[in-house]
Amino acid sequence: MEPIRKTRLSDKAIEAIDGMILQNGFRAGDRFYSEHELAKELQISRSSIREAIRILEVRGRVTVRQGKGIYVAGPGEEKSDLFSGWLKDNKTPIIDHFEVRLIIEPKAACRAAEEADEESLRAMEEAHEKFLRAAERGDTASLVSSDGDFHRLIAKSTKNRTLYYLMKTMTRSLSEGWITSLHIPGRVEKTVREHGDILAAIRAGDPEAAEKTMIRHLTNALADIRASMEE
Repeated sequence: MEPIRKTRLSDKAIEAIDGMILQNGFRAGDRFYSEHELAKELQISRSSIREAIRILEVRGRVTVRQGKGIYVAGPGEEKSDLFSGWLKDNKTPIIDHFEVRLIIEPKAACRAAEEADEESLRAMEEAHEKFLRAAERGDTASLVSSDGDFHRLIAKSTKNRTLYYLMKTMTRSLSEGWITSLHIPGRVEKTVREHGDILAAIRAGDPEAAEKTMIRHLTNALADIRASMEE
């Protein structure tokens, strides 16, 4: 199989792993390749493999058993049931993810409104446009990556190196929150509007509005996730 050259998650990474399941004769219940083996085969980072596996797990294509490995999932379950099970199994890291973001990101948006230059604003707008195009295509992998890019670029625009690297780590290695929220019905459309509000406040140079719109965005996403967990 031809290696994938990009270090970020893309549709090609998910398609390649899905293709390996079909082409290499794996059946439901079989143990699949490890993250290390997949990273070596596809020549992409372990964090990108981990994110691809999480998306495939949410879709019901694979299951990850703690301490045992990755297994090919069986047919027969509805996607909604599979997603509900995934939410239940990952409740703690998902809630932790949003609690940390609610501590960090509102102040990042506030600082971005004060510090962002025209180049930073264009980069955020491009990430927002990429998210819009992915939403129109129903491209989940691109939605996850462009959502992460948007939040990472807000942190970068503050010109605070430590803050930027914290967000870079979260978007590339701790992606449960992005993956989870973007699989909840209606959340993509809400995110489009909420990102637009955040971007408008930052471009207007309004720190208070930028902070408030970021709090609203993250609080709404977490509320939608909690509601799905309770269904």
